Amino acid sequence: MMNRRDFVQWILATGSAGLIQQQSSNHLDELPRRLFGRTNESVTMLGLGGWHLGEMTERNAQATIERAIEGGVRFFDTAESYQNGGSERYLGKFLVPKYREKAYIMSKTTATNAKTARQHLERTLKLLNVDQMDLWQMHAITSPRDVDQRINAGVLDVMEQALAEGKTRHIGFTGHTDPAAHQHLLESTDIFHAVQCPINVADVSYKSFTQNVLPTVVERNMGVIAMKTLANGGFFGGSRHGQHGDKPKVIPHRISIEEAIYFAWSLPVSVIVSGTDDMDQLNEKISLARSFTSLSEDQRMDLIQRVADMAGREVEFYKS
Repeated sequence: MMNRRDFVQWILATGSAGLIQQQSSNHLDELPRRLFGRTNESVTMLGLGGWHLGEMTERNAQATIERAIEGGVRFFDTAESYQNGGSERYLGKFLVPKYREKAYIMSKTTATNAKTARQHLERTLKLLNVDQMDLWQMHAITSPRDVDQRINAGVLDVMEQALAEGKTRHIGFTGHTDPAAHQHLLESTDIFHAVQCPINVADVSYKSFTQNVLPTVVERNMGVIAMKTLANGGFFGGSRHGQHGDKPKVIPHRISIEEAIYFAWSLPVSVIVSGTDDMDQLNEKISLARSFTSLSEDQRMDLIQRVADMAGREVEFYKS
């Protein structure tokens, strides 16, 4: 675990070392792309969050997918656990038939044993209407013990089999509860191509994935999928999944949406996966991606210090 001084030095160095590696897209209609770790591929810097998509009506989901494509988004997130496959079904119905060649599609499994993992894999492929997804992730690891149980129960074996069978091109893992789970899995294996974890300005000061996971992931040249850049509604006073609320607010009382998202993009992340409740939110995030300029060292540290006293479970309620 880094101490705060070491982390400050590391976070400042990431900008000057050029680890972000942002690229212009080869297509004018796409958002800028970033390298996706050792896959030697690039992904758009903004991805569409799957949980929020699955909460929509069919009509709104279709319109959101169409607008995301039109706005240049090419990375699409979902999971078998979202709406019991409802989010996957929307992508299979409204994204894949028209835009499969343009889209990088990622899903996830919450399986804790090999049999369930295989069942999730086959169901996900069916719902997504594909023979092969681009990334399949072991989802929502919670603790070192949880990691060991999934390894011993054969989940990683199924993931490697899925790679060998061509049912996914890449594999990864996710979690939002405790960085110790990510650290333990990274110590246990190096089979994964990508990692998904919370990356936000408050995370730095409490049970930090940014501080305790990101340096190892960068060193191993893995793709970094940043989630909860707005703390899953927690920055807006929320205390439930995807909801705003009346708790103390990071936004707008301390920082702006632009500052919060630009902070995450100024770190060595490949893509931010962000949920959207409506078209205005989607348009705002597309606009921010197109106008993004990396924050300076002083700007990043100023933001960290502005919200440090608010960091903790009240803001990041999804952490243990």
